[in-house]
Amino acid sequence: MLFSPELFGSYELVILIKLLLAAAAGGIIGLERECHGRPAGLRTHLLVAAGSCLMMIVSEAFFLKYGDLPGTGVVRLDPGRSAAQIITGIGFLGAGVIIKEGFIVRGLTTAASLWMVAGIGMAFGMGLVSGGVTGTVIALFSLLILKKLEPHINKDRYLHLNITAAAEPDPFPQLQEIFKSRALRISSIEADYNLKDKQIQYNFVLTRHKRRIGRDLSSEIANLDGVQKIHFK
Repeated sequence: MLFSPELFGSYELVILIKLLLAAAAGGIIGLERECHGRPAGLRTHLLVAAGSCLMMIVSEAFFLKYGDLPGTGVVRLDPGRSAAQIITGIGFLGAGVIIKEGFIVRGLTTAASLWMVAGIGMAFGMGLVSGGVTGTVIALFSLLILKKLEPHINKDRYLHLNITAAAEPDPFPQLQEIFKSRALRISSIEADYNLKDKQIQYNFVLTRHKRRIGRDLSSEIANLDGVQKIHFK
């Protein structure tokens, strides 16, 4: 369903309704992000939705104003270019909320919600009310309902384990036995030999465990001869 170009004989009223609907949709989604303490919250999502909507309205206005120009002239209009630039521009904003801490990446959901909000704003800007409303419902379903299902989904966890020990005897064979007894898989391994102090440092990334095992695993490794320091996250 598309908006009528005019409502009660007023094109400005249609523009106002489009902007308000986009702002409301962006604000609702942004409120959920704000409640979870995300860097892009209520105001950011509201501005992205309203801004995308406004750009689509301006794109439409260009076509309404200059659409009668002949195709053979110097000025040629393509309303789709504005939409393409919105999609490109929102990528930079989304990248700003993504934070990488070692092997952990945070902010992907917030970046995706910003991208979704931009699309919702574009839908309202083109007068596609049903698309904008449906997009808002899908976004809220993903952020509110699906989030509650995540704890019940069995998924691999990654444990980053750092072990400092005496180089002789090498504790690696014993560590392998401990990992094997717990059905753990070594996803990544790094070793750093300190010849001066006769120490060795192992950095493991372990997976195939369904619960947090860092404390229990560290207690077992601490009983090995020569182990001096254990760090996990």
